[in-house]
Formats: sequence, structure tokens, C-alpha cells
Amino acid sequence: MIKSMTGFGQATGNLADANIVVEVKSLNSKFLDLTLRLPKKFSEKESEVRTMIADHLERGKVSVSIDCQQKNGSEASQRYDETLFTSNYAELKKLADKVMAGYEDLFQLALDAPGVKQVTTLEIVNPAEWEKASALLKEAIDSCNKFRVTEGSALEGKLVEYISNIQKGLEHVEKLDAGRIEKIRSKLKGSITSFFGAEGFDANRLEQEIIFYIEKLDIHEERVRLKTHLDYFLNVMKDKNSNGKKLSFIAQEIGREVNTIGSKANDAAIQKYVVEMKDELEKIKEQLNNVV
Repeated sequence: MIKSMTGFGQATGNLADANIVVEVKSLNSKFLDLTLRLPKKFSEKESEVRTMIADHLERGKVSVSIDCQQKNGSEASQRYDETLFTSNYAELKKLADKVMAGYEDLFQLALDAPGVKQVTTLEIVNPAEWEKASALLKEAIDSCNKFRVTEGSALEGKLVEYISNIQKGLEHVEKLDAGRIEKIRSKLKGSITSFFGAEGFDANRLEQEIIFYIEKLDIHEERVRLKTHLDYFLNVMKDKNSNGKKLSFIAQEIGREVNTIGSKANDAAIQKYVVEMKDELEKIKEQLNNVV
């Protein structure tokens, strides 16, 4: 099963005095890159949230938002530090007088200064509220995972198509390779005979040199390994758990064999299919960047 790293999940719920909205978004990343936006009263629950995300989403650039909106009549009580406000206002007036500026905006500036506004009730963790928020977070994570699975199905179809195209290219290479060695042998013998004449060389030594040369051009083992890697790639995609890292390692091995075939074959017709296989492999690598 292939699972995409792109996903989105949302869950909402109500309590007597608050509405809770939870959102989970994820994009592709090599590792788990988690960003949290929690109400201040849930700060102590950050570790619990991180554990839940790591257990269920594994990898990706994940952002989690929990928003608690107080209902009418249940807003958090707000207090003001009158002493600090008065002191700030007086200092601002002195500065204004020095530059002969007006007082129009000084009240708001003093009110918005750090420490003047003091919210009290939102700092207290309500067990029932966190229990609800935690359940909604799990629901949003499950929704995000379902989204990832759906996106993964589309990715899987593309990956199967690309692997199939490489397999077709390999089949063409195998057909061309069947007569390639004999052609090389005949060409070498013909060239040497025309250069030295029929009696101008040691036939046994020539045969040994030809065998040594041809062994360097033999791509049978590379063809076998490439076919094995392609089959293994398809089998890993069928695993119960998505494993993008493992598929990336296999893709690297596929690339290694394709490159070796291209360098050893020394054949223009085979090289054409090698280029096509490389093109399909690049498409695979690009898609694997978004696989969990």
C-alpha cells in the first residue's frame, strides 16, 4: 500500500462553554517536521500531541492547529494592571510633550503595552475540554490519514505504470542483446583478418582476447539484477505499510543497473532504451518524494 505525505483532516466539537476546531495538514518532507498551534492552556499537552502525531503520521511536514472558541457569555475574564497602565501613559505623555505631539493614540498604546492586559481563566486546563480536544485531534489525524491513502492510490497507479515501462524497455534490451555478442565477435574477427590477413595472427590468442573483451561487454547479470529489483519494487508497494524510504533505496539500485547496462552495452540501439528507462526512473524518484 502506498500512502502520500499530502493530507488534510479537520474535526469540530462543542462543549457547554466552548467550540473546538482541530486541523491537521501535512506535506512532503524527509522526516517528521511538526508545527503546533495550541491554546496557551494546552501548552503542557504539547508532548502528548507530538506523540500522537508521530505514532499515526510518521513522516511529513505536519502542522496541527487546535482552536478553542469561547461561546457568548463564557468569555475568559480579563483584568488590567492599572498601576502599569498609568505609569506607561504618563511616560508616553512626557515623550509626546518633548516633541510637541498630540495625545490621541497614547491611551491605546499604553493599554496594549505588555503586561497591562491579564487573561486569567484561559490559563486553566479544563479536563473535560482537553478530553474532547484530544478525541477531536485523533479524529482529525484519522481523516488526514484517509486523505493520504486516497492520494497514495493515485501515486501507486503512476509508479506501477513507470515500472511497467522500465520492464518493457528491459525486454527490448534482452532481445537486442541476444545477437549482440555474436555480432561483436564476428566484427572483431573480420576487422583483424582484413588487417593482418588469414595467416597473420595466432587464432587461439585472438579467441582468448575476444573472450576477454566480450566479458567486459556482457550485461546478462545486470539484466537479471534489474528484473529482480523491478519485481521487488512492485512487491514492496503491496506491503501493508507504506515504505517510501525502502522504495527509494530500491530505485537507487534500479538506477545503478540501468547505468551499468548503458555503459557496458556499447550499442546504439540498446542505449536508446537505456535513455527511456532512465527517464521513467526519474519520474519514479520524483513521485517517491511524496510517499510516506
